[in-house]
Amino acid sequence: MIHSQNPQEATQLAREISGGSENPYEEQLIKHLIPCLNWFNQIPAPQQTIIMEVVQAVCEGMRMDLSTFPTREGAAPIALKTPDELEHYCRLMGGMPGLFWSKLIYHTQRVAMPEEQFYELGQHVGDALQIVNILRDLPKDLPMGRCYFPQTDLEQAGLTPAELLSSSNSARFEPVKRQWIVWGLRRLASAKPYFRQLSRLHPGQRAAVAWPVLWTADTLYKVYEEKELLNSQKRVKISRNVIYSTMLLSPLVLVSNTAFCGWLNHKINRFSR
Repeated sequence: MIHSQNPQEATQLAREISGGSENPYEEQLIKHLIPCLNWFNQIPAPQQTIIMEVVQAVCEGMRMDLSTFPTREGAAPIALKTPDELEHYCRLMGGMPGLFWSKLIYHTQRVAMPEEQFYELGQHVGDALQIVNILRDLPKDLPMGRCYFPQTDLEQAGLTPAELLSSSNSARFEPVKRQWIVWGLRRLASAKPYFRQLSRLHPGQRAAVAWPVLWTADTLYKVYEEKELLNSQKRVKISRNVIYSTMLLSPLVLVSNTAFCGWLNHKINRFSR
């Protein structure tokens, strides 16, 4: 539809899917589908291309959700089959958005690093942001039948997806949890060479990278410390104080690559203590 741009089809689609979302912001977006398409048409062609790339990747991730997991709430959880499937999902939902932003940066400012290397680092950072969401949201996803953690990993821990519905199995799930925390931390470490490529003349851009990376490290540590991750009554969330203190100290990291890398190292090193 985005390629053909048929106004009648777009209007009909908006009418058909209106009211289908519980999110009021999504509803507003649906109602303004035609203005969104008009806005899209005003974007330069090269940027349209990379927008379509990330949209198609996220849509593929959504299709993966619909084809893998039950469509009714309360159904028994189904797990992804292998670690490769989870990594692929993180790439679609996190890594490809990371690639999108990296391409925008690369083509609008000077980046000394080779293009493909910069893109790979951006995808790794996006992967890390996605795995922390999956870890944190596990107790919320399971009752909807979604278990993103691979069947092979669960079997090694002597677990079935259905057993993750009981918080009493949190201790048995610890090896799986920690394995994917380590995976996320390795991806998150790519933020250090990535951040060094960002111009100090663009502090907003540097903040847009630094904040989610630092908060992801903090959230991963909250997940790491939480001994009852499967307990739906325990919400894993960093405090407002952490958020505000990060923002308060931002002027230092926005002008100093060393300060940012040292701060991120400090947060990552907590896991090995």
